[in-house]
Amino acid sequence: MSAELVRAARAVQQRAYCPYSKFRVGAALEAVDGRVFGGCNVESASYGLTICAERMALGAAVAAGARAFKRIVVATDAEPPASPCGACRQLLAEFGLDLEVIAVGAKSERRWTLAALLPDPFVPASLGL
Repeated sequence: MSAELVRAARAVQQRAYCPYSKFRVGAALEAVDGRVFGGCNVESASYGLTICAERMALGAAVAAGARAFKRIVVATDAEPPASPCGACRQLLAEFGLDLEVIAVGAKSERRWTLAALLPDPFVPASLGL
C-alpha cells in the first residue's frame, strides 16, 4: 500500500464536516494514471443528504476526467477499520470491480477487492449495455 495514499486520506479526513455523527472519514482514490483524488464526508441536518467520503473522491475524479481506478484508501478512527457503505460500493462498481479497497483505522488496516465487498453487483452489463 502506498503510504502517500494513506497520508492523503488522513489529511482529507481532518477536513470532514460531521457535526452530528462525529465520525470523520477521508478517502483517497488513485486513478490508473497515478492522480489521487480526495474526499471527506459532509453531513447535513437533513441526514439523508449526507455524502460519504468515497463518493466525494469519486465525484472529484470524474469531474477531472478520470474513469479508471487502481485503489481507494478509506481512513477512519474505527477499529476494526470501516469498509465503504453499500451506496459507495455500488457507485464505485460503476467503474470496475477490480478496485483494491483498503480501510485504515486507528491501529490496523483491512483489504479487499470491490468484487469481494459487492458480490453480484448491478453494473452497466446488468442493463444489457
